[in-house]
Amino acid sequence: MEPKPKSEHLLALKVMRLTRPTLASPIVVTNDSTDLPGNTFNDELKNDCTALQGMETVSIGQFMVLPQSFGNIYLGEIFSSYICVHNGSNQTVKDVTVKADLQTSTQTIPLSGHNSQTKELIPNRTIDEVIHHEVKETGTHILVCEVTYTPVISGGQPLSFRKFFKFQVVKPLDVKTKFYNAENGEVYLEAQIQNLTAGPICLEKVALESSHLFKVSTLNVNEENESIYGKVNLLDATHSRQYLYCLKPEPSLAKDPKLMHNATNIGKLDIVWRSNLGERGRLQTSQLQRMAPDYGDLRVTVKNLPSKVYLEEPIHFTAHVLNTSGRQVDLFLSLQSNTAVAWSGIGDKNLGSLKSGEFLDIPLCIFPLESGLVAISGLKLTDTSLKRVYDYDDLAQIFVTYVN
Repeated sequence: MEPKPKSEHLLALKVMRLTRPTLASPIVVTNDSTDLPGNTFNDELKNDCTALQGMETVSIGQFMVLPQSFGNIYLGEIFSSYICVHNGSNQTVKDVTVKADLQTSTQTIPLSGHNSQTKELIPNRTIDEVIHHEVKETGTHILVCEVTYTPVISGGQPLSFRKFFKFQVVKPLDVKTKFYNAENGEVYLEAQIQNLTAGPICLEKVALESSHLFKVSTLNVNEENESIYGKVNLLDATHSRQYLYCLKPEPSLAKDPKLMHNATNIGKLDIVWRSNLGERGRLQTSQLQRMAPDYGDLRVTVKNLPSKVYLEEPIHFTAHVLNTSGRQVDLFLSLQSNTAVAWSGIGDKNLGSLKSGEFLDIPLCIFPLESGLVAISGLKLTDTSLKRVYDYDDLAQIFVTYVN
């Protein structure tokens, strides 16, 4: 017995991705008629639809090419698709439902039709809809479209069919970050953004949304508060941009060394761009994490250090000592001169007790004995209760010049 032929559905489903066209330039390959190929290349140029008639050997302008398939889409862009269901039969159908789901490697996202139904669709009529979705995952995506309907004739049994459309979501940008923890508690973030798309893009916005523990300021503007990259920040394919931000800790955070040590969440980078035909994309990074600074039991920083330093002239500054340990320390100060700097004042001094989280400012004075770049060294702190010694041989660096 021969199998029964598969019955055709009364409805037809058409799905098209809505995207801007691409630009194509004519490829001119020609040669002299006396060469071996003869007029082969010239004849091909005359038949090329992108070549200008009468000026085939001149590459003038660009042409718009409509998309031939779903193609690829970049992470952060808006996926738009047109769904059309047409009744090309001579029968009326009822209870028409069109569902569209987007399947990723982790989830299924409903896009349309789960709560809507068309009661009746007469012949030569259509149901159409445009769906939009911002893609937030990379990898393979599958658009699943399902049509369910009930013919008025043929016993009224519900019928359904599906169509699948696969496309890839790839990364448009490569973001690399570097952190620097300054001695005064500030955190500097350098972000490098590279264009991974096939063409140039325009970066409309690159901003750092900091956590509540920090206050952010951008270092990517000039004195007139204009972007250093200009009003139109064009980034060609494979090219990169560097951005720098300064994050200052909140006052309550800066006073507590434990909170400062645990404040590793910096914030997120928010990037908005447009392609060469104006298609918008947005990418937000995950929470950026910095390595917690390790200050040990005691943190010593230099304050009020003058910018101009001359040879063999006194330099007055302040050593800021912060107890970052979880216990009380009993400190004893020792100053040792060397060939580069000579300390002035009492070389050995008892500083007393310092509770956890408290600080102490010590006024100091040195004489630089060498010119050039000199490191302030020779400061030693001893915890007399535990007999621990802390040496600080690179408190700061100063550039010493001769007296005018």
